[in-house]
Amino acid sequence: MSGHSKFANIKHKKEKNDAAKGKIFTKIGKELAVAVKEGGSTDPANNSRLRDVIAKAKANNMPNDTIERNINKANSDESNYEHITYEGYGPNGTAIIVEALTDNKNRTASNVKNAFTKGSGNVGTPGCVSFMFDKKGQIIIDKEEYEGDSDELMMQALDLGAEDFSDEDDSYEIITDPDDFSAVRMGLEEANIAMVQAEVTMIPQTYVELNDETDIKNITKTLDMLDDDDDVQNVYHNWEE
Repeated sequence: MSGHSKFANIKHKKEKNDAAKGKIFTKIGKELAVAVKEGGSTDPANNSRLRDVIAKAKANNMPNDTIERNINKANSDESNYEHITYEGYGPNGTAIIVEALTDNKNRTASNVKNAFTKGSGNVGTPGCVSFMFDKKGQIIIDKEEYEGDSDELMMQALDLGAEDFSDEDDSYEIITDPDDFSAVRMGLEEANIAMVQAEVTMIPQTYVELNDETDIKNITKTLDMLDDDDDVQNVYHNWEE
């Protein structure tokens, strides 16, 4: 679940992932397979998309042998996955974007619609909420895992091509243009800087607060159902959790 950019939510996501690593690894495995097919190579040196998915896998603590196994079996996988994006509204006008990789569009569309409906929301038309988000590369560095100087890190990130650098309570956040994300991430990786999250994501321009208990229960129900769907790869929303 990609929500607010603050590290507290990232840690919450990690804890949730730890309880369901198998499902998370399955989703990333699918991304690895698609990256190999679309990039035309199992060698990350010649496939930038694959390099980025491998970084995402490592940030989610996927073992190296599991990563290798998924990459190697990609060419023998006959599944034809399609990228589909759904947009819609949750309680009180909250905006939700769902990215899916599926080999059965009807199944996925039905499941996504059901998740919105169960949470008293609705699926909208393409573009109905995406204008409320900015597509950016986002890198999160845990302060507990970085012992260097924050100003040096900021200059390093900006020199690599980052757009913005934020010093939060417990983390550093680096924002990049999507086209510059790989170069910035690779530069930090080569400098042996540990990243707790590194991916191209959709960042809300503004956030919506929910104070009604029913609204909170409903959006939580929708997001949980989407998280549990094997076809859903990423969910972005502007709820201020």
